[in-house]
Amino acid sequence: MQPLRQGDVLISPIHDNFNLSLNHQLPHLVLAEGEATGHRHQISQGEAELYQQQGQLYLKVISETATLTHEEHHAVKIPRGTWLVRRQREYQQEGWRYVGD
Repeated sequence: MQPLRQGDVLISPIHDNFNLSLNHQLPHLVLAEGEATGHRHQISQGEAELYQQQGQLYLKVISETATLTHEEHHAVKIPRGTWLVRRQREYQQEGWRYVGD
């Protein structure tokens, strides 16, 4: 599986042989919220679970696919598996910051 992107959110597959013990499940399926608009990158269809561990987000897609939606981007179908969720960052004079969406 290849990494998938929606706006400033990048999700990369975690390989089966990667030993990951997910035990801090979040009560929502919002991968990221926009700072300026309040729009959300969120799972809107399919069965999935979102975990946070050591400052990282992990998405576990349980159904055959799950749909990642956002008001300003095309929907993205995510295949079954475990994914690392990252936000794109950029460097400015003040230092690193997350790209605004």
